[in-house]
Amino acid sequence: MASKKAIENANRLRYIRALERFHKSIVSYFSNTPNLSKESYIKKIDNALKLLNRVEEVDIYKGELQDLQKLVKKMITYKESEEDIENIKDEILHSSNLLDKSKNARRYKKDKHQKSKFSDWE
Repeated sequence: MASKKAIENANRLRYIRALERFHKSIVSYFSNTPNLSKESYIKKIDNALKLLNRVEEVDIYKGELQDLQKLVKKMITYKESEEDIENIKDEILHSSNLLDKSKNARRYKKDKHQKSKFSDWE
């Protein structure tokens, strides 16, 4: 029998993966679809929501995952808005790029003094 903590961790991971899947599907829709329309966006959101609603929502405490959750909720709210599809696309792709940028900034760190790094070898 799995412990309560293990079950909570599994549910959290399942929810995070569902959020990432939702986000990725909408961003790829905007990136790869030549003829965007509000109707097709609504249909895409509804299909992605079916998968997201299967998973129980869990509290998330990590910053970039909270940003991902906010972005997904923003995508869902654009479904009911009267906003133009191009404006929606620009706003979502911009927010998505900022999210990716914040993730990458944490992963990669530029060496400040690259030339002096190997000076002690000579």
